Amino acid sequence: MSYLVLVRHGLSDYNKQGLWTGWDNPPLVPEGLTQAEKTAQKLKDINFDYAYSSDQIRSVQTLEEILKTIGQNVLINQNEHLRERNYGIYTKRNKWEIKKELGDEEFQKLRRGWDYPIPEGESLKQVYEREIPYFKSEILPKLKEGKNILIGSSGNALRALAKDLENISENQIATLEIGTGEAYVYDINSEGKVVSKEVRGKNPLAGKV
Repeated sequence: MSYLVLVRHGLSDYNKQGLWTGWDNPPLVPEGLTQAEKTAQKLKDINFDYAYSSDQIRSVQTLEEILKTIGQNVLINQNEHLRERNYGIYTKRNKWEIKKELGDEEFQKLRRGWDYPIPEGESLKQVYEREIPYFKSEILPKLKEGKNILIGSSGNALRALAKDLENISENQIATLEIGTGEAYVYDINSEGKVVSKEVRGKNPLAGKV
């Protein structure tokens, strides 16, 4: 049995302003570092063998803070396949202003739909298609060997992973909200299948920032 822990990065500068981040690269604000430290306190029972992160600073900072807090010296493997969804023309725009422009229904499709195209950007389906092959080739074999793995990334990248791990349907994935600083802890068996899941560091503002 092994542990797979998915952690959404702590609050970033763009999150605080209500801006869509995508492939932009803002750092964590002080509250974000505090979130990471609090999440770390809930992960002290797990000894990690590997750590993976997107190549975006907010995710790297989050894992650095977690590993420092729990006193584990684990190399963070950064990879572009674990990046957040590319929001294209909506990058650095205020999401709540866009909601007013589009209306609730269209906004929800844009924000949480499975195959909603964004000019110069990605759908969640496209995030899944670039991320899951990397996960299955690089990370899943280690989990099958019983290694404990920590992954830090952004909301949509983690939603794509959760969809695969939990066999969530294309319709149901729209309802999954992962708050900043939250950790999804999965027990994985030797066949690479999820046995159980626990959310640690639940954020009451999930879906609101």
